[in-house]
Amino acid sequence: MLSLHEPTPATWVESVVGHLDELLVDHAHCEKKAAGVAMNLLFAYVDCVPLARAMGEIVTEELDHFRLVLDLLAERGIPFRRLAPAPYGARLQELVRKEEPGRAVDRLIVAGIIEARSCERFALLRDRAPDERLAAFWGGLFESEARHHSTYIRLAGEFAPQAAVAARLAELAAAEAAILAQPHSHPRMHS
Repeated sequence: MLSLHEPTPATWVESVVGHLDELLVDHAHCEKKAAGVAMNLLFAYVDCVPLARAMGEIVTEELDHFRLVLDLLAERGIPFRRLAPAPYGARLQELVRKEEPGRAVDRLIVAGIIEARSCERFALLRDRAPDERLAAFWGGLFESEARHHSTYIRLAGEFAPQAAVAARLAELAAAEAAILAQPHSHPRMHS
């Protein structure tokens, strides 16, 4: 379902569970970035009506998630602040082809892979959350992240045949697994 090449290692959960305050701040940043990615895709491919409609919905939903994380941070007395991001997203973006329509396909697949990894990790966090509020919060995001993943992958088919999309998805998912095999030193959603 999620098109991931490798599951998140158990060591990731162990590394973030003791740093949930920092992880929540990073989560807020991830939701903000996800809204920005969808908005950038909307502007870049405005002539593709199915993409425009889907990106409008995703932007709204990601901004709603951002506000939910901000509310959760406020409830817990955790200040929202800048954090150094993990190199995960930037390294995935380096794999995006420069020429169209390959660029569109890759941008959509990369966004889909990031959503899939978030979905998988929300399930892991839900199952290891130290309290019911956090478990319900992360569990509630699981379904929308899975839906976003499938939307991005489906929309890549607007720019290339499904067989080409599937082959490129397999390549990028393998590359994503290799990126995650080199963990970041700070607790991040994508470290």
